[in-house]
Amino acid sequence: MVTTRGRTSKQGPRLSATLAMLWRSFCRDAFDSYRPELHYMRGPGPKWRAKHGLATKATAPVVHVATAIS
Repeated sequence: MVTTRGRTSKQGPRLSATLAMLWRSFCRDAFDSYRPELHYMRGPGPKWRAKHGLATKATAPVVHVATAIS
């Protein structure tokens, strides 16, 4: 008869160790305070525009369409 008593280490990680690893990774990912969208620079600001002589952002020209009423 074959017994399996000494083979615990070859069976892989135990359930408690696996659950602990999953819990730690969940907490690390769920409560991460780094939010890159808060630090993303979207372009030159008003001080740069004032320094370089640009009053406002360049925008697309507005086209007015005249309609003729007969």
